[in-house]
Amino acid sequence: MGERLRGKVAFITGAGMGMGREAAVLFAEQGARVVVADIDAAAATQTVVLVEQAGGQALATVGDVALEADVRRMIEEGVRRFGRLDVLHNNAGVLWKDRDRSVLETDEKWWDRVMAINLKSVFWVTKYGIPELRKAGGGSVILMGSVSALAGFTRAQDAYTAAKGALISLAKSLAIQFARDRIRCNVIHPGIVDTPLQAPYLTDAIRKEFETGIPLGRIAQPREIAYVALFLASDESSFMTGTELVVDGGFTAG
Repeated sequence: MGERLRGKVAFITGAGMGMGREAAVLFAEQGARVVVADIDAAAATQTVVLVEQAGGQALATVGDVALEADVRRMIEEGVRRFGRLDVLHNNAGVLWKDRDRSVLETDEKWWDRVMAINLKSVFWVTKYGIPELRKAGGGSVILMGSVSALAGFTRAQDAYTAAKGALISLAKSLAIQFARDRIRCNVIHPGIVDTPLQAPYLTDAIRKEFETGIPLGRIAQPREIAYVALFLASDESSFMTGTELVVDGGFTAG
């Protein structure tokens, strides 16, 4: 077991798969106790099993991060189990290329749902989580942005892009509001990541297109993003707040 998060408790949304699951296991390997929040009970439970196999402690909490009552309950369950919160890792998000497209094509139903999961969820998590970080004497809030917030794409996903762009402004506001409480807030902007959410869309042709357009020549693996979240969750980033870390293999540098 590592020591980078020794004594800390992390609340991670969307921790049932992909980057959230990797972060949960990695945080546990570094000494954190983890509150695994996900809408899928079976997936959350499996993440807890993986955390325990890694020698850590975790609690599965099940709910919809877009719903205030569910988020409040999940945070309360985590605090009841572990006594505190030190890290709010807002990882949950949806990327529905078949439903979320151009403003000319996207139905109101899907616009609202994408915004609710990708943006409103962060509002609820911070509303109920930041008071717990204050009680703990400070902590780290991590928001999962996207390179889609930094550049336009011909394959439009306008609800997703709008939500991720809004997180940048929200992060700056939270960083300034709560700096005196020793609460930091930073954004990670991943590029394309090989996750279960992306898998249905990554045909051989599209995968090749991404690999050609990324200077490092490949798609990221979930743990590579989790390591960036680990840095932001740890005291190693204690003088960073209101910042954005781009993790895209050089894509936006081109």
